[in-house]
Amino acid sequence: MDKKLVNVYLYTRYERFWHWFQGVVIILLLTTGFEVHGTFSLFGFQRAVTIHNYAGLTWLISFFFFVFWILTTGEWRQYIPTTKKMFVVVRYYAWGIFKGEPHPVPKRKDAKHNPLQRLTYLSVAAFLLPLQMLTGFLYWGYNHWAAWGLPAMDLSVMAIVHTAVAFAILQFLVIHIYMTTTGHSIFVHIKAMITGWEAVDPEHKIEEWEKKAT
Repeated sequence: MDKKLVNVYLYTRYERFWHWFQGVVIILLLTTGFEVHGTFSLFGFQRAVTIHNYAGLTWLISFFFFVFWILTTGEWRQYIPTTKKMFVVVRYYAWGIFKGEPHPVPKRKDAKHNPLQRLTYLSVAAFLLPLQMLTGFLYWGYNHWAAWGLPAMDLSVMAIVHTAVAFAILQFLVIHIYMTTTGHSIFVHIKAMITGWEAVDPEHKIEEWEKKAT
């Protein structure tokens, strides 16, 4: 008999807002960025450039707010990497999930991300995103490098790095969307990121105040 799951409030309003806001901005940046590269035509070249620049600056500014939030709320602890049960989780996603096995590291209020997620999200948030923002900002401000006191750099190399990271972020986005469908029902993780509440195994540590009456 299946276990009765308990609803726990995992994601705060700001956390959910940032998740969806960043998702929309990234998709907009990818779309306009690939159009600028001539992959397809949707907005028109000049409009795509304008949208891309404004969306990029908006993303850069909002990212500083996110960093401030995780540092002041203690949420940075959710991203501390660990190897504990890492290979168990890898085995689960590679094999166990297709056999209906339970997740070896269920979510908790004090540990929303499993070891593989921690390593992935930390790599994306601490390396890929800052690198993309930095190269994008420098590319955007190319004509001001001398005024900013920056040394001469190869613009083509910066463009290549910016595009390569864009493909890496696109790959992460595709995998991330797929992973949202791997809960005990296909939309349960998406619903949790909308409402903040997620059903978890009651046998794992759940504080009384976290429980939601059903």
